[in-house]
Amino acid sequence: MNKVLTSIIFILFISIGFSQNGKILSKKLVDISKTPIWNRISQDGQLYSNFKHLNKLDFYFITYQSDNLKVRGIVIEPKENGKYPVVIFNRGGNRDFAQLTVGTLIMYASKLAEQGYVIIGSNYREKDEFGGAEINDVLNLTETVKEIDKADPNCIGMFGWSRGGMMTYLALQKSDKIETAIVGNGPTDLFGLIFDRPEMESKVIAECVPNYLDNKESELKKRSVVYWANELDKSSSLLILCGTNDKRVNPKQADIIAKKLTEINYDFELKNYQTDHYFTEYKSELNKLVIDWFDKRLKT
Repeated sequence: MNKVLTSIIFILFISIGFSQNGKILSKKLVDISKTPIWNRISQDGQLYSNFKHLNKLDFYFITYQSDNLKVRGIVIEPKENGKYPVVIFNRGGNRDFAQLTVGTLIMYASKLAEQGYVIIGSNYREKDEFGGAEINDVLNLTETVKEIDKADPNCIGMFGWSRGGMMTYLALQKSDKIETAIVGNGPTDLFGLIFDRPEMESKVIAECVPNYLDNKESELKKRSVVYWANELDKSSSLLILCGTNDKRVNPKQADIIAKKLTEINYDFELKNYQTDHYFTEYKSELNKLVIDWFDKRLKT
């Protein structure tokens, strides 16, 4: 009897814990003048003209629950009252490399926020599996936004860059809550990625993916949308942005997934630009592309 009771209590504990996925555990307003990027975007305590829009936005550090873990994230909200569409931003990098910061969101998503969007992003759990269990940290943000007064939880888009693009494809495979998405220079075939950059296998994937050496083929396929493009949410849509001079993710990866999506008649567009992995020469064009896409797909 005691064993049965213990089992019931354990099951209830687990069920209650996971039912809290996405719950905000802490939320703290950020003074951006105290963040590392401030010196790059201001002079004599005043924002440069092309960053004046930041005065219309509030930044918050949050901690939220995901699979009984505490995960850190960042939120941008327009200061003006209202109910706004949500865009989940998926960072690139892995582990401590290229973590999500206020600076990241200022450069990639603050112009979008100014146009009337709540932006939210995750730094993923400490044990990064590079496209494994931490995908839940992204998916659970669809619950987190229900606690944000200015966010419309029924109107969610997604924007992923580099590794964040892989996370975006995974989200579209596992969720039907993403109305539309943008992927910038995201890997679509990890076999090709490690062929082009062998260090990605030895220094990242092999270190992050559990039991990788014993399950190499299956684990790489799980993270490569070219093998399951037909599993992407058919009610969503996708804009793929590709820098044709990208040295980190081979531009051919965008062409490969575009061919697959064309074959299954998926709603997508591929746009190529003669620039690098970070769209260095096309920052203004990038902002306009992102705003135009989400305005058409989320606001109409």
